[in-house]
Amino acid sequence: MDELLTQIRACRLCAPRFAATRTAHRPAPVVWLDPRARILVAGQAPGIQAHQKQRPFDDRSGDRLRDWMGVTREEFYDLANLAFLPAAFCFPGYDAKGSDLPPPAICAQTWHDRVMAGLPDLRLTLLIGAYSQRFHLGTRTSMTETVAGWRDHLPGVIPLPHPSWRNTAWLKRNPWFETDLLPVLRADVRKALS
Repeated sequence: MDELLTQIRACRLCAPRFAATRTAHRPAPVVWLDPRARILVAGQAPGIQAHQKQRPFDDRSGDRLRDWMGVTREEFYDLANLAFLPAAFCFPGYDAKGSDLPPPAICAQTWHDRVMAGLPDLRLTLLIGAYSQRFHLGTRTSMTETVAGWRDHLPGVIPLPHPSWRNTAWLKRNPWFETDLLPVLRADVRKALS
């Protein structure tokens, strides 16, 4: 795994693509992986804050995700507990409207199988957002449909909306998420960490 992590951190496959974005940034893979991890958080791509801090979910979205999971910040960033595998390891940049660009497919195509082979102790996978759900489940349903069907993926996989503030209205429209899914999520997280 050490050699693989070194290769991912050195990856520059998307340098020309990122240089052409509004942010004109360089690749900076956010790598938070360890073979001891028991929970996999599979998301879309690092946001600008994760890119700058080189730490996944170190923002308000992370605060919400930790609350959903029922874990402390220390538990969340303990490499023996959680691994993070986004659809792309680098911040993809912004589009003309200021929204995150989609993750480049070449990242997952290049790295995901090798990363998954290096995570033998996973007990629970959290699929954060539509990109991750489509990639890992092979589904083309909406994020709402996939998350509403969360029971279909148990045991071991739980699809979740992105914990972004942009999804606050979605959370209000779908109260079952908090009343039905979150208690199961928290129990499964505790079980995976024990």
